[in-house]
Amino acid sequence: MLQRVRWVLDLLEVDNPQTKRQYQPMFDFVHIDEKWFYLRKKTQRVYLGKHERGKYRSGKSSKFIPKVMFTAAVARPRFNSQNECTFDGKLGIFPFTYQEEAKRNSKNRDKGTMVTKAVESVRKEETRDMLINQIVPAIVQKWPPSEGPKTIFIQQDNARTHITQSNALWQQAHQQGDFTFILVQQPPNSPDLNILDLGFFRSIQSLMHKEMPKDVDDMMDAVNQAYYELEARTLGNVWLSYQYVMNEILKAKGSNYYDLPHVNNARLFAQGRLPIQVIAPMWAVHDGWDFLYGTQNGQHTENAQDMPEDNNAQRNTSEAAMADIPESSNAQQNRGSQAWEGIPESSNAQQTDQVKNGKSGKTCQKQTEIQGA
Repeated sequence: MLQRVRWVLDLLEVDNPQTKRQYQPMFDFVHIDEKWFYLRKKTQRVYLGKHERGKYRSGKSSKFIPKVMFTAAVARPRFNSQNECTFDGKLGIFPFTYQEEAKRNSKNRDKGTMVTKAVESVRKEETRDMLINQIVPAIVQKWPPSEGPKTIFIQQDNARTHITQSNALWQQAHQQGDFTFILVQQPPNSPDLNILDLGFFRSIQSLMHKEMPKDVDDMMDAVNQAYYELEARTLGNVWLSYQYVMNEILKAKGSNYYDLPHVNNARLFAQGRLPIQVIAPMWAVHDGWDFLYGTQNGQHTENAQDMPEDNNAQRNTSEAAMADIPESSNAQQNRGSQAWEGIPESSNAQQTDQVKNGKSGKTCQKQTEIQGA
C-alpha cells in the first residue's frame, strides 16, 4: 500500500503537500503491457439473419485453444484547440511469433510454405528484444516531432521477464537521437495503475472476437485492426480515468478496495469542460502524505492544524455523535463489562471451550475429565 501511495504522490505536481493539487499531464509517459489473446472463445453468441449461416468454428480441443501473446504500447493522445487529434497515442501492438516452414503438404498449404507460430514461453530475452527492436523504434517514429528532444518514461509492471534500467543491452539502446528512454516499474499488484489493464485491452479483445479469426495469421490481423479502430478520444478518456483512479487510491490509502469512479466524459467534452489534469482532494493528499511518511518514521503524525476543514468537521461531528449517546447506554455497556469480569475464571474457560467445540450445553468428554482432574 505504501508503494501505491508513494506512486500517486510522486505524480502530483510540486513537492510541497500544501500545494500538491493536480496531477502531471503525463504527456511524456508510455505504458506497455503484455496480454494473451485467444483464438476463440469456448462459447460465443452470434446474431444471424433468417437465412444467414454462421462461420464454422472447429479446433483440436476446447481446453487448449491457440493463443498469442501481444505487447502493446500507448501514450496520451494530443488534441489542438479545435479538438482535432494531432497524435492518437497508439504506438503499436506487437505479437510474440516466429516463422517456420511447413513440414508436409496439406489442403491449406504446400510443404515449405512459411507458417506463423506463436512463442509458447516468453522469456526475458524475448521481452528485451521486443522492447529494443520494436517498441523504441516505434516511439521514435511516431512521436510528435514538434515536441523536440524528450525524455520518455516507459512504464511496465514487475513481471520477472521484464528488464530494468540497469540492463547492459538496454544501456546501449536507451538513447536514440534526441530521445532518452527511462524504464520505470509500477507498484506491485497494481493493474489499475496501467492504462492497458485499466480498460484498453478489454476493448481490443471485444472487437477482436467479433471477427472470429480461424488461425494465428487471422488473429494477428484482427488484433491489429481492433487496436487501430479504437478512437483516440476513447484512449484519452482512459488516461483521464487513470487520474480519477489515483484519487480513489489516495482516499483508500493505497488499498484496491474502492469503487471505480464514473465520470461522464462525453458530456464534459460536449460542454467543453473536459479537463487535462485532474485535481486531487487536498484532504486525501494530506492523509496520503501522513500515511506514507508517518509510517516510514514508525508512527502516524496527525496535526489538527494541517488537516483540511472538511476533515476536521467530519471528525468533530463523530466526536459530538459519541457525546450524544445516552448515559443509560454507556451504563449498560459498563455493567456488561463488569458482569463479564465477575464471572469466575473456570466458567470463562468452560465457555471458551464450548465455543471452540461448537456445543452450547456441554463440553466434550475429554475436556470434562481434564477439568475434573
